[in-house]
Amino acid sequence: MAWLVREGGDVLASAEVARGTRERTVGLLGRREPAEVTGALVLRPCRQVHTLGMHFPIDVAFCDSGGVVLRTVTVAPWRVTRVVWRSGFVVEAAAGAFERWQLRPGDTVEVKE
Repeated sequence: MAWLVREGGDVLASAEVARGTRERTVGLLGRREPAEVTGALVLRPCRQVHTLGMHFPIDVAFCDSGGVVLRTVTVAPWRVTRVVWRSGFVVEAAAGAFERWQLRPGDTVEVKE
């Protein structure tokens, strides 16, 4: 079990960490509805994501290797994001999660395992 934590110690959500190629490729695919996403999925390393085959929109945060959020975007099903070259990892969650967590570009996050 891992946790997504904002600088300052705020726990944002539980987190799954996908490190292998297959885990990163599959991501949140196979989950049929947002309720099946309980927390965040961290894809490490990652510079671009797709929602091909997804059934619902997701929030995506591109973070540099130090955990600084570079860009956030909500991605509709059947889309591909642009590449974020400075991204070291990505945080994915059900759409609306970042608004609830008040996660914004410039924030620093860390995955604590």
